[in-house]
Amino acid sequence: MIHATRKTLATVKPSIIHTWTSNSTGPPFMESEEHATRFLGLLDTSFMITYAMGLFISGTLGDHYNPRKMLSIGMACSAFSVFCFGFLTETYHIYSAPLYVFLWVLNGFSQSVGWPIEVAIMGNWFGKNARGTVMGVWSACGSVGNIIGTLIASHVLVFGYQYPFLIICSLLFSYSIIAYFQLPSAPWDLDSGSHHKSDSKEKLELNRPPPLGFFRTWLIPGVISFSLAFACLKFVNDGFFFWLPYYLHDGLNWPETFADALSTWYDVGGIIASIVAGAASDRMKSRTSLIFYMLLASFVSLYVYSRSPASYTWNAFLLLLAGFFVGGPLNMISSSVVADLGKSDKLKGNAEALATVTGIIDGTGSCGSAVGQFMIPNIQHWYGWNAVFYGFMAMMACTTLCIAPVLRKERRKQQRMKYRENKALLNSDSDSTDSEDGVFLSDKTTRRKHHGTPQSTFI
Repeated sequence: MIHATRKTLATVKPSIIHTWTSNSTGPPFMESEEHATRFLGLLDTSFMITYAMGLFISGTLGDHYNPRKMLSIGMACSAFSVFCFGFLTETYHIYSAPLYVFLWVLNGFSQSVGWPIEVAIMGNWFGKNARGTVMGVWSACGSVGNIIGTLIASHVLVFGYQYPFLIICSLLFSYSIIAYFQLPSAPWDLDSGSHHKSDSKEKLELNRPPPLGFFRTWLIPGVISFSLAFACLKFVNDGFFFWLPYYLHDGLNWPETFADALSTWYDVGGIIASIVAGAASDRMKSRTSLIFYMLLASFVSLYVYSRSPASYTWNAFLLLLAGFFVGGPLNMISSSVVADLGKSDKLKGNAEALATVTGIIDGTGSCGSAVGQFMIPNIQHWYGWNAVFYGFMAMMACTTLCIAPVLRKERRKQQRMKYRENKALLNSDSDSTDSEDGVFLSDKTTRRKHHGTPQSTFI
């Protein structure tokens, strides 16, 4: 539901631009379509900046305070800000740039509570052996939310762009109430052995591992590399998230509702990749290698899609591939990889850092996304949509380069472990051989002594 509320603005952008530039009720709010497009880019940038700042804060707080309460409050605040932004302003014709920015910034900060808290809750319930499969299936929830938001908007848009906002924020608020009363954040929240509330609360606090801290979490091996990689990767993924429906409408000249429905194929590809790649990574020694190869394949998928014809079938298929090779690695890093890092063996069970790791990686990624949302409309205006896709491919190259040192380090570690195993095996074979030789010589000596006694007596 959090992703659905975020996706609604991206889906109804053409209708908003038309409303802001029309003069049916007086002077238009925006002078031209270009100004409206840039202002929407500013809103997306402002959202991602505050979202990134909020991730760093909420990730740390999630390791200190009750995750269930924090998640519920964040969802409720997001529902309120979206309700005011999309429904009230249009219903009562309140067109104010500062108000729009304030409400969307509030929404970004409120939604920043969601992902790190959710990853921490999921990580508390599942171990590493099945983490890729479980987190892969679960991380598809973002893409499912994108599809829900898009489908609701495309079907209700004919009544006015304010009604998709109304429906989505109502659903989000309802889920915040459900989460508050029904969501256990960890196995120790289900402790029913204590009959006294104070004793139970004290026991839960004792069972919960102590937090690691924000700055020490950066020093966990792999956190910095994956944070930088996620910034580049989210630049591309959120570019599709915020601008794909507008590109299909403006660049390929398809009707808005038609473009909205077509854009869902990108999210379908991300869902398939999350499940397939997550399950496959549980059977591999390293998730990083699988992510690396998927990133290499993303170059081809992005280039081919930039040359796709104006055909629904071809666009749907190529968007599916792009979503698979771009959205798949993004979902794996934001779920399975951060869960592995936050539950790293190097922490030795002395600290709990899962929400903090998630906040750091996703927060850094959102900084990259904020830069992208500022650059994409300007690049498109000056150089066209092809330049945007070339920029996407360049950012995927940066993502691959950021992950390469981690992959190389893991390969060296695997080689050292294999060398130690082979050496230990050779030593064990050598010891067993020496032992057998010792037993043989001992038996031979015993036999000689046994035969020697009668011979001397005969002489």
